[in-house]
Amino acid sequence: MQILLSSQAPDNVWGKNTFLTFQQNQAIIHFSENFDRTLIQKAARKLRGQGIKQAELVGEHWNADSCWAFYQGFYTAKQDFEVDFPELDETENEKLLELIESGDFVREIINLPSDVLTPEVLVNRAVQFIQQQAEDWQEGELNYQIIKGQDLQAKGYHGIWTVGKGSANAPVMLQLDFNPTGDKNAPVLACLVGKGITFDTGGYSLKPSNSMDSMKADMGGAALLTGALGLAIAQGLNARVKLYLCCAENMISSHAFKLNDIITYKNGVTVEVLNTDAEGRLVLADGLIEADAQNPQFIIDAATLTGAAKRAVGNDYHSVLSMDEQLVADLLQQAEQTQELFWRLPFASFHRPLVTSAFADIGNSGYPDTSPGASTATAFLSYFVKNYQQHWLHLDCSATYRKSSNELWATGATGIGVQTLANLLLTRAKQGV
Repeated sequence: MQILLSSQAPDNVWGKNTFLTFQQNQAIIHFSENFDRTLIQKAARKLRGQGIKQAELVGEHWNADSCWAFYQGFYTAKQDFEVDFPELDETENEKLLELIESGDFVREIINLPSDVLTPEVLVNRAVQFIQQQAEDWQEGELNYQIIKGQDLQAKGYHGIWTVGKGSANAPVMLQLDFNPTGDKNAPVLACLVGKGITFDTGGYSLKPSNSMDSMKADMGGAALLTGALGLAIAQGLNARVKLYLCCAENMISSHAFKLNDIITYKNGVTVEVLNTDAEGRLVLADGLIEADAQNPQFIIDAATLTGAAKRAVGNDYHSVLSMDEQLVADLLQQAEQTQELFWRLPFASFHRPLVTSAFADIGNSGYPDTSPGASTATAFLSYFVKNYQQHWLHLDCSATYRKSSNELWATGATGIGVQTLANLLLTRAKQGV
């Protein structure tokens, strides 16, 4: 089916608030003067819902942004579709291809089942993707280290090791350094820390089946940050950024960690395990300690961390928690421009004492039971960033994955946030902030 964009309002015969009409073998998406990404995406979802699998975008109004919006709505996890894009100028066409490559990477890798996507496979695919995006950079400007299994314990990454030791698939940490300056002493613009739990049973704090059936997507934070960095690199990122992926399976076995176990981290903080299903913060802590040691200008971590955030904002928004007003403002400004949905949740100093333990410095679950889960999870992470009040932002990625479709997204991974985070990196690099 051919798809046209039209700035003309539909005839009254189609009814009020109609934005999609049909004419012979063509569908027409009616838009106002202001670009509305969601309207075009909704139209694409409607067409897919009618069983249309092949779309040809025709006419004069298409550009990279509108093509990308259509593609986002037309996409399904089975990838049983085809979109023929119109001829765009070289710049617009390149932008569209970069968006599709990064978005596809994020959605495809999140949608993979955990018997395929083990922690090691996740890390290797992340490296391969970044290498592809950085192919125009000179050799030596991209370096990485993969730390696996008992080597994690030997090097002091006790959070990742503890969470992952119960699985037959070894836990893994990726430390990747994109340094286009070529100067090994160049300052670090940003450190990105992603949660990569490739499957989460909850451990001995076992999840019920209806909470476990989407846990292949518990590595969404790692996928999101990898996709965003790759997109920024493809679009000309010229500042040094380090990526840390903290990857494990949270399984039950005779080797698995248990309640009341105590973990001692590199920075000396001791943590009592009060809930094995609060494992994401345990692996992120290792990444944050390492990121903080690089003295970056700012740190962003991303994780599918709490049910509390999802209950607060649903599947539609990523939750933003930080005390750095400027960093939050910059992120939300980019989100508004890309029309991706982020929503700020509270994080304050009084949340930090709520992660208490009688046997360790802190516990990995908030107290009392009525404590704000997304805020106390952030409070836990703050113990692993020295100056947590500034230059650090936590994303609780509530919009990573949908168990059912809606008017914008098919069932499965969404890729929401890739464009926003890439633009934030590019803008801050340009500003030298």
